Amino acid sequence: MPAVAQLIDGKAIAAGIRREAEREVQALRNLGVVPSLVAVEVGHDAASELYLRRQERSCQRLEIAYQRLRLPADTTEVALRREIGHLNRREDVTGVILQVPLPSQINPRVVRRDLAPEKDVEGVNPQNLGSLLSGHPSLVPCTAAAALACIESTGLDLRGADAVVVGHSETVGKPIAILLMERLATVTTCHHGTRDVASHTRCADLVVVAVGRPGLITADMIKDGAVVIDIGINEIERDGETLVVGDVAPNVVNVAGWLTPVPGGVGPVTVAMLLRNTARALARQGPLAG
Repeated sequence: MPAVAQLIDGKAIAAGIRREAEREVQALRNLGVVPSLVAVEVGHDAASELYLRRQERSCQRLEIAYQRLRLPADTTEVALRREIGHLNRREDVTGVILQVPLPSQINPRVVRRDLAPEKDVEGVNPQNLGSLLSGHPSLVPCTAAAALACIESTGLDLRGADAVVVGHSETVGKPIAILLMERLATVTTCHHGTRDVASHTRCADLVVVAVGRPGLITADMIKDGAVVIDIGINEIERDGETLVVGDVAPNVVNVAGWLTPVPGGVGPVTVAMLLRNTARALARQGPLAG
């Protein structure tokens, strides 16, 4: 049993992916095309602000044109779909990301269908998700790809490994489970209908958590030496200070073998994956697609 988990350095992993994305962006520039990304947000979510700031800074470094399209919180579903349709038609926009969470009056499944698959840099359109499910991924959801990169950095042999994914969202939990199954891990998915989450996580070599509930996974729920990937981003108030924390309780560091910190774990890698997807989305568009 390790005295303390080794922390997975998301910033170092992200740096390698950014270098790869930078080469791809430069190759596109040499062909006379420039990638551009529009982030659409409806209302304001404080916990998402860190991710959005990282997006903007990273795009600036790679000379990817970046725009935040801020819509009021009372925007209707029809109005949002109209905006997405406009972005789909704009030739100067090569990538679109729809920031979540969305207000309650908007059905995420409906608006994701409206994203042009070739501009869907987060890989959440049903066509891109279907490609992932069929084993022929095009644009893989960024957070799922980031989680996998963090797992692979530990050297864990996924073939035959017992993996538990806590959370089954269509854009994070389910894609991660599919990626792990593609690598022949034995995957269990837990969700709000699971009767006893701990009975599953205690036996797992790998636990991936993406729920959005601070402290959901505690030390007594983790097997000694397990790899724990914390995708949660939550804001909490402690001693008059606002802190960003994950879904994994602090005491898990005393049990796990590897652990992603929050912040500094999956988050930076997710932004790097977004940059890579933005470059690859452009490469699939227009005359470059051939």
